[in-house]
Amino acid sequence: MNKINVVRPSMPPIEEYVEEIKSIWENRWLTHTGPKHQELERALPAWLGAKCVSLFCNGHMALEAAFSQFPAGSEVITTPFTFASTTVAIVRCGLVPVFCDIESEHYTMDPNQIEPLITEKTVAIAPIHVYGNLCNWRRIQEIAGRYKLKVIYDAAHAFGVWDGDIGVGALGDLSMFSFHATKVFHTIEGGGLAYANPQLSRKFAAWRQFGMFDGEQSEIIGTNAKLTEFAAAMGLCGLRHLEEEIKLRQLAVQRYRERLTGQKGLVLCAEQPGVHSNYAYMPIQIQSKLFGCDRDTVALRMAKQEIYVRKYFYPLTSEFPVCQERFFVQKTPIASDISERIVCLPLYAGLTAEDVDRVCDSLLACRS
Repeated sequence: MNKINVVRPSMPPIEEYVEEIKSIWENRWLTHTGPKHQELERALPAWLGAKCVSLFCNGHMALEAAFSQFPAGSEVITTPFTFASTTVAIVRCGLVPVFCDIESEHYTMDPNQIEPLITEKTVAIAPIHVYGNLCNWRRIQEIAGRYKLKVIYDAAHAFGVWDGDIGVGALGDLSMFSFHATKVFHTIEGGGLAYANPQLSRKFAAWRQFGMFDGEQSEIIGTNAKLTEFAAAMGLCGLRHLEEEIKLRQLAVQRYRERLTGQKGLVLCAEQPGVHSNYAYMPIQIQSKLFGCDRDTVALRMAKQEIYVRKYFYPLTSEFPVCQERFFVQKTPIASDISERIVCLPLYAGLTAEDVDRVCDSLLACRS
């Protein structure tokens, strides 16, 4: 049987991509805010519900651009139930991560746990829209407003998600999106920041070009984080197929829910009422005592059948040596518990109903 990976990048027809990049051979503009970059930057706000978007070579550098605005030594309240990039970006910018626990239903930051973590050094809250599930952004914004804190969302998983008529890119002060190859929308490698304040556009453009506003002198501490024209071209192609991409993912998720809902020892992530999902991931919790074996055993047994799942997120970023050795690490019991039981099943646009059934059959056979 064919191998089923946990993710598989979507790609447009090769003829479409070749047509998109033809002009690059004509103008020889390969990088540094070229025509494709500019076109993609203009197209993205409508998909995200944002006023402005700035592009970067990847989502991590976009996060660093966001956190670079704060003075070194400041504290940022975030969660450890995330990919390494969120925490590493905070640390690389000279800031101190303060870890807040998550809520158990959608795995996002628990607003009830935020206020006890705020100190005179706190400058921002950095929640994560995990698996495309939106944070309780109304509560978070209310808290941030009372304490005059910035809100920087890690929205790497949430491209195209809307809460009613509010796009995810309109939330907080800044939202970071990853355009990595495995995401719902990608530019092969890439990332972006969505925000409402147009004055930030010039600053971010300089930051990704060594801090140069005029191309001659570095006026701020920046880096090289430019998106190439070839990457932007892939993004332009991807936007044409995005609605179809999300629909195919939705069909796969629906099949998973039909097969796995109510199965003893399996906890499926609850859907969010009123939220237009992008169906980015298919996370489940495996309760070992009820299911008959633990998460790690499931992953090993399924891999023997060439079906690959991912322990995502495990371990918690607060357990990384870079945090344990440098910072006081707050206890986050819910995040810790879920990280030991969570697993993401294969999900991508090319996953057929037959593929989903094979994944489910393999998963359920682990308990026998």
